[in-house]
Amino acid sequence: MEFRRITNLPPYVFTIIDGLKIEARRAGEDVIDLGFGNPDLPSPDVAVDKLCEAARNPRNHRYSSSRGIPKLREAVAALYARRFGVDLDPDREVMATIGAKEGFSHLMWVLLAPGDAALVPSPSYPIHIWGPLFAGADVREIPMGVGEDFFDNVQEAYRYSWPKPRVIVLSFPHNPTTTCVDIEFMQRIVDFARENNVILVHDNAYAELGFDGYEPPSIMQAEGAKECAVELYSMTKSFSMAGWRMAYVVGNPEVVAALTKLKSYLDYGAFQPIQIASTVTLNEDPEHPREVQPIYQSRRDALCDGLARIGWEVTPPQGTMFVWAPIPEPYREMGSVEFASYLVSEAHVATSPGVGFGPGGDGHVRFALIENDQRIAQGIRNLRNALVKLR
Repeated sequence: MEFRRITNLPPYVFTIIDGLKIEARRAGEDVIDLGFGNPDLPSPDVAVDKLCEAARNPRNHRYSSSRGIPKLREAVAALYARRFGVDLDPDREVMATIGAKEGFSHLMWVLLAPGDAALVPSPSYPIHIWGPLFAGADVREIPMGVGEDFFDNVQEAYRYSWPKPRVIVLSFPHNPTTTCVDIEFMQRIVDFARENNVILVHDNAYAELGFDGYEPPSIMQAEGAKECAVELYSMTKSFSMAGWRMAYVVGNPEVVAALTKLKSYLDYGAFQPIQIASTVTLNEDPEHPREVQPIYQSRRDALCDGLARIGWEVTPPQGTMFVWAPIPEPYREMGSVEFASYLVSEAHVATSPGVGFGPGGDGHVRFALIENDQRIAQGIRNLRNALVKLR
């Protein structure tokens, strides 16, 4: 039997490491999981309390609004005004999605069709590559990372692409490479998009996870952004609400309206108690991201300092909840899947192989900062014992 949209999907390489991790744990080994970027911090108390209260009200058990209840959209507009100094119309320029992956995937459906093209960073979070492909479009992969001028790469790819790309996918701070940009970059890419009639889709998943004083910008802060851009803002990392699946698309009102129309055919929105709890959290615990950020910065320091001590040189990231680590020279010939498998079996440390993020990722593994400082320290000791060629 042939399945149209998944026939050409490659094996999800992260499951290889996950399988080895499960095997090791069944054998009684203590595996320190720095692989899957699944936040371990608890959700805000106010969110949990309000969810329980709202779930007991049978009026909230019915279908909700696929675009998000009005007070939730108003709370998101207030967040953007407070955090980024951006004014949004909650009725025309804000909508809720069932997590950022759902929102992004369906955005690609309304923006792209077979015969169209999109520019996407490479390596990249997998759905940023596969979302356009699921929509039937072609993907032009743009090199991202150390030694690359991403803006120049975008210009060159656009110049030599045919058909001309309709969408440019962005995500800063970037997963997995942790590349960060400033507001000047955002203004340059917005100006480029306006000149060339391109839509920008910016996944701002790590909006609140900047380190050492760096505060990630919103693309909506750039002059003219509403003419050509939309942005996804998620509560997953900023508010430690991964399983709640609550994110927002903001920006260009025509794109927001198009996505709203599509989603009216596809779903009735998130469970209404979740929307209510998210509204109250945004309004009553707006500083929660400020509590989360230093925890991740401490974990980043513990991991990067520890790796440096054992002879594994990495560049400490300026943002995200990840460390993008080049495979050490003595092990580079193994490739990322074999090396990540070695780390699970010999060091009992799980990472994500870089090849899982597309071309350009194979010389790296990605660490996720989802264990506390003590567990990270134990992981460093395990790595020191296993990576004997670094001594």
